[in-house]
Amino acid sequence: MAQNAAQLYARADEAARLGRFEDAERLLAESLAIAPTAIEIRERYAMLLLDRLDKPAQALIQVDTLMEAKPGNMAYRALRAAILGILGDYAQAIAGYEAVLAKTPQDHRSWLRYGHMLKTIGRTDDAVVAYRRSIALKPGNGEAYWSIADLKTVRLTSRDCADMRTAMQSASVSDADRSFLHFALGKALEDDGDFRAAFGQYDMGNALRRAAIRYDPAEMTRCLRASEGIFTPEFFTSRSGHGAADPDPIFIVGLPRSGSTLVEQILASHADVEGTMELPDLVAISRRVSPDAAHFPQSLADYSVSAFRALGEEYIARTQPFRRLGRRFFIDKFSGNFILIPLIHLALPNAKIIDVRRHPMACCFSAFKQSFAGGQNFSYGLNDLGRFYAEYVALMDLHDRVLPGRVHRVIYEDLVADTDHEVRRLLDYCGLPFDENCLRFYDTERAVRTASAQQVRRPISAEGLEHWRHFEAFLEPLKAALGPVLEAYPGVPR
Repeated sequence: MAQNAAQLYARADEAARLGRFEDAERLLAESLAIAPTAIEIRERYAMLLLDRLDKPAQALIQVDTLMEAKPGNMAYRALRAAILGILGDYAQAIAGYEAVLAKTPQDHRSWLRYGHMLKTIGRTDDAVVAYRRSIALKPGNGEAYWSIADLKTVRLTSRDCADMRTAMQSASVSDADRSFLHFALGKALEDDGDFRAAFGQYDMGNALRRAAIRYDPAEMTRCLRASEGIFTPEFFTSRSGHGAADPDPIFIVGLPRSGSTLVEQILASHADVEGTMELPDLVAISRRVSPDAAHFPQSLADYSVSAFRALGEEYIARTQPFRRLGRRFFIDKFSGNFILIPLIHLALPNAKIIDVRRHPMACCFSAFKQSFAGGQNFSYGLNDLGRFYAEYVALMDLHDRVLPGRVHRVIYEDLVADTDHEVRRLLDYCGLPFDENCLRFYDTERAVRTASAQQVRRPISAEGLEHWRHFEAFLEPLKAALGPVLEAYPGVPR
């Protein structure tokens, strides 16, 4: 490695450790320009692009270059398959994992990730086979057990439950796997109707997840209070007319397990709309405005009005690789974007925003028993869940008052009760003509990555609306945290 390249690499490493990822990106690119054959630098550059900057298309270019240098490297091939999955090229991702597994059939991680790809495209039986191969290679593989349970349409066996209980007693099983095992066993017990025991397993799984993260519920409270002091009709009027004109994005926001995947599937069944996935790009772009989340939304008030157009254009450019069907509109279903609605309005004033809301007890408990891949740190305690839901409702109410009519709301229970009416309201808001396929959304063949993947491939049912009541005796902390929001639903407390 040339001396100058080594120095740049060291500076990039320091920048990354300080959280200055864009500086690290620039320094690594400069280092590679000097030493293009330096494998270590290119590996670090690829992972920075993928993990820290949410730029999978650019990361893929670097991995392809690495594979040209080392075509027999199975780790590169597995990474390439993972990136293709992120970009929505599931056929190539699956082919990539099959090539890796043909060479390294003992790789339990690749069997697991292969299973995820199969699940995403609806090959449920094949996914289960892949997950069980992963378990056979790594007994106590909690994520694989949970992945089977999370299919929702497949039951774990009594032998599975016995094996999971045995694995929980093993000192060699990590806390991460142990947490997954608790969630999976909880689902199995719930399927058997043993709700008390199931709740106990969910509670233990959540406790392990909560202990492994840093979460301060006061951050959402601070954001809400700051928003109430900053966002007024005048705030937005004085900044109007500066965003990108593109009408392409349809943002679906809300809380996880609210029915947002169902709404996405309905819209993605329209001939003019493409469903993508939960895109991280708006959050990445928001760092232009506020590198530190603690300073949002004040940083939005301080941001140059003339720069909003560039933010909108960057979002459109960054999301282009995910738009594989060439349709007029596309969906971004990252639920947490509800916090960034003011930014959406200013940077992309012609984008549509849909808020999907579900009964607070049903929504919060469904999240409590879901072992999320990440990003839902408020979901690992009943009190945290209730508090977050209440503050989400308050923040959305603020948006409704200062930007009346900007956000279209879908109440999940109304969608179940009168699907035709609610679908027509939804399409009218989006400026789309009625498409009969939206009512037959379950026939639409598309990849779905969320926990609701199997449910949205079936007709709407009221079956799960009141399922939370089986656990009601254990949910008093949730009710207390929700406070008046619970009684006011689907309205808001006044």
